[in-house]
Amino acid sequence: MGFKKDEASSSSHVLSIPREDTPLLVKNQHLSSPSKTFANVFIAIVGAGVLGLPYTFKRTGWVMGSVMLFSVAFLTYYCMMLLVYSRIKIESCTIKAAKVSSFGDLGFAVCGPVGRLSVDVMIILSQAGFCVSYLIFVANTLAYLFNYSIAKPDPRILGFSPKAVYIWGCFPFQLGLNSVPTLTLLAPLSIFADVVELGAMGVVMVEDVMIYLQNRSVLEMFGGFNVFFYGLGVAVYAFEGIGMVLPLESETRDKDKFGKILGLAMAFISLLFGAFGVLGYFAFGEDTKDIITTNLGQGLLSTFVQLGLCINLFFTFPLMMNPVYEVMERSFCEGRYCVWLRWLVVLAVTFIALVVPNFADFLSLVGSSVCIVLGFVLPALFHLIAFKNELRWHGLASDAALIVMGTVFAVYGTSSSLMEILAKKL
Repeated sequence: MGFKKDEASSSSHVLSIPREDTPLLVKNQHLSSPSKTFANVFIAIVGAGVLGLPYTFKRTGWVMGSVMLFSVAFLTYYCMMLLVYSRIKIESCTIKAAKVSSFGDLGFAVCGPVGRLSVDVMIILSQAGFCVSYLIFVANTLAYLFNYSIAKPDPRILGFSPKAVYIWGCFPFQLGLNSVPTLTLLAPLSIFADVVELGAMGVVMVEDVMIYLQNRSVLEMFGGFNVFFYGLGVAVYAFEGIGMVLPLESETRDKDKFGKILGLAMAFISLLFGAFGVLGYFAFGEDTKDIITTNLGQGLLSTFVQLGLCINLFFTFPLMMNPVYEVMERSFCEGRYCVWLRWLVVLAVTFIALVVPNFADFLSLVGSSVCIVLGFVLPALFHLIAFKNELRWHGLASDAALIVMGTVFAVYGTSSSLMEILAKKL
């Protein structure tokens, strides 16, 4: 990567970085063991994006989808390590070591206020986008369980669609949960949500195997170039967790082993995601829906699984919104807690969820736009600037390729996803 730990730097001034306590990690007095670091990486990455993978494999074909998924996993790992190397470089280049504890700190250290602003904007858009997808999932799942039937393909509740009723039903409860000022108070919800999601994924995969053994569906291996950017967006969304890598690395006991632990965790997660996507598509074939759990029917077990996932995402919502509040309160309220600002943001997220028709399509939009910039473009750019006087031609070429290709993919993928969403809306 071009990093030499003991090499002198031309930057000999003291770098003063306005500190930004990361909102994504509860501070801990004790450094993490390798097993705990592995678990933290797993928790930071595994989220709702995995639920859209079977439908994505239906669109892209299972071979093309698998190759795309593993490629994105490798590039995500590579860019995470670029951030780690850049942080070490910045901290070793000053007389008085500057503490870089978050993605925003690194952006400021490398590019000044513009760097931090870029990271902040991407974090706001990505985290809010995740929460929009949560509301869509919860509302569509509840509507499927309690309102839709063959006899009522287009049900209404007091003249409104079930999706709208359930989204607005969540709204007052989310106002209360999002009024909690610190992540410490929400920590039990985080543990509960992760346990529920892992259990639900296990049940879904077992059901998929049983269904596939009974019904061998006709399967597509390759879906064509026209769905490439769709699949790329969902895959990038599924692995989005790059904002956690610097806090996790800083709290690892044996930092020399962090890269290996991160690599093992990413390999395990990519295999889990690939199996979940392939099994879901193999089980239902062309009938695979954008939310795989709705394919399981309305039996007792599937109902419990779907309700469990709804509860998981309902309580995950305030956790994922916390980074947004940290950035916005620091920018507009001088770092002070502001309940009215939080409520306005929840209202905005609710309105967006109402107008987006499809869960997987929205995953593709968020992944194709802000997640590509946050996960690939900015890490490569910061690494290129931090090591500009030391990189060899292949290092320069790899960073430049990530920046250019990431930007092109983000622009084209965003426009493609938007057109798909608008087409279904019209």
